[in-house]
Amino acid sequence: MNTTTKYCDLARFQKNYEELHGPLSIIVCVLGSIANILNICVLSRKEMRCSTNLILTGLAVADLLVMIEYIPFSYHGYFDLEKRKYANYFTYNWAIFMIFHATFSLLFHFVSCCLTVILALWRYLTIKNPPITKFWCDLRKTLLVIIFTYLLCPLICFPLYLSYQVLPLNRTTDVNEKLINVESNETKIHYSTIYVVQYVNEFYSILVFWLYTVIIKLVPCVLLTVLSTKLVLVLLETKKRKNRLLQNRLPLNNLQSDSKPMINHKVKKDKQADRTSGMLVAVLLLFLITEFPQAILGLLSATLKPSFHSQCYIPLGDLLDILALTNSGINFILYCTMSRQFRQTFYEFFKLKYLMKFNPLPEHHGHEKTGEKVTQITAHV
Repeated sequence: MNTTTKYCDLARFQKNYEELHGPLSIIVCVLGSIANILNICVLSRKEMRCSTNLILTGLAVADLLVMIEYIPFSYHGYFDLEKRKYANYFTYNWAIFMIFHATFSLLFHFVSCCLTVILALWRYLTIKNPPITKFWCDLRKTLLVIIFTYLLCPLICFPLYLSYQVLPLNRTTDVNEKLINVESNETKIHYSTIYVVQYVNEFYSILVFWLYTVIIKLVPCVLLTVLSTKLVLVLLETKKRKNRLLQNRLPLNNLQSDSKPMINHKVKKDKQADRTSGMLVAVLLLFLITEFPQAILGLLSATLKPSFHSQCYIPLGDLLDILALTNSGINFILYCTMSRQFRQTFYEFFKLKYLMKFNPLPEHHGHEKTGEKVTQITAHV
């Protein structure tokens, strides 16, 4: 009697989407890589330097590395039809690359997760307790935190580097005979030896699965959920308090016309901060939307029968990948849509910087009043 539990029936979906995933992932990775390069160039400008933008720059670097590395993986897995016939069987070089892909992508995706959590924490502290933020979240300390994140994440992921091994399969094995007979009798394998990538032993298999599911996926998602909720609540509370203060100032404003410019400047500055926070909340929520499903499916795979992993998690793997890749490349659109300062800096750096050679503007254009003042991404629609 077959007692295997039937959790999902996604085989047809997996097969249909697999044909689309290859070209779609290449397009997303190429466009996303360009977008992240633009993010780095704009956010690292002198007039854009602040703690928040420094974290966003570190996030863009991690996302860029993930997307660039995914391009050869996608080509091998979805465009090389000859190699696709043999599923998870590789030449030795591609077997080594698959180990590199498994560790490299997880490592820098973990860096991206950690920096997103730090971004949420920094913004929460900025709104909740500005005096503490000025001391603990300045540029120097933020840079040190980012460097520490890039150094700590490889140490946490160290078990991944020891978990995989490459094993050769001779042509005389049953597996190779089965591969040769998949197609017509004229089909031939062009490799003298085929290799597979496997875990070193069962212990490493379990260790990697829990490291990936809990440490890399679930913990950042839980932390980000808590911080995002606190951030939204603080924003709502701050907005109510500002509205009350504004109403109390109105009678005074009617009597003292000299206070109008100061009050208007304060109101404008508060609106800028609110819109900046709103943009960052959008970044955090998009991250949660793409990452939490993977974390939940991974946890279920670790706790339920192995059939859940094969029936549900693996068929959805490509879809989860494209969601994560899209999230890694979409921030540029958010910045351009919600931040006027980002748009202005982008325009000045990528257009005026080069067109000024042919159509120079006066030296005082747009910068004399601001001097050396550094501001973070200011969200103006």
